[in-house]
Amino acid sequence: MEIKVMKRVLDRNRDMAGRVRERLKSSNVVMINMISSPGAGKTSMLEHICHQLGNKIRIAVIEGDVATDRDAQRIKKYDVPILLINTDGGCHLDSNSIDIALGEFDLDNLDVMFVENVGNLVCPSHFDLGETFKLAVVSTTEGDDKPVKYPMLFREARAVVLNKTDLVQYTNFDYSSFLSALREINNSVPLFELSCRTGEGLGNFMEWLLEETGN
Repeated sequence: MEIKVMKRVLDRNRDMAGRVRERLKSSNVVMINMISSPGAGKTSMLEHICHQLGNKIRIAVIEGDVATDRDAQRIKKYDVPILLINTDGGCHLDSNSIDIALGEFDLDNLDVMFVENVGNLVCPSHFDLGETFKLAVVSTTEGDDKPVKYPMLFREARAVVLNKTDLVQYTNFDYSSFLSALREINNSVPLFELSCRTGEGLGNFMEWLLEETGN
């Protein structure tokens, strides 16, 4: 019975995701679902994106957070349209919440919608939001085994960001092990190594992002 219930939940989510995708397509908006563990650096990346690309593309943000508005407050200062979804303990966003959220934006005056999903590498990978693509964000401080432990995300991601490269010397992160596991799961996915703290490597990622969003 539990398996059947979960299947119905996923089916309903998939159907609504199709509706979201059509709404975005009709307004020519690219939606990027950012998925990571807590503390990997999604919000820091969004800050850099809004600062560096805000005058080149029309950006909006949907912030998913379990309880607070702290991440949303960090993005608010960049004067981009932003909506916060508190999940009240839920471990992921779903397509229904995204469909409702889209009604708060002027989609015809946007180019890219970033969704900062709840910090979690499991549930967000299974729930299609209607996004154009998923962006996987990991960091050197989390360890090098994430592709092995959470293969679905790395299999589906359009790109992988390895953040906090400036801290690798203070960790036991094994780059060769990480890369080998990633390439075994997804041999062609682009990997961007960068540091949101120092700014190193961000330029290449920003160029890729503009190309992938057609800007």
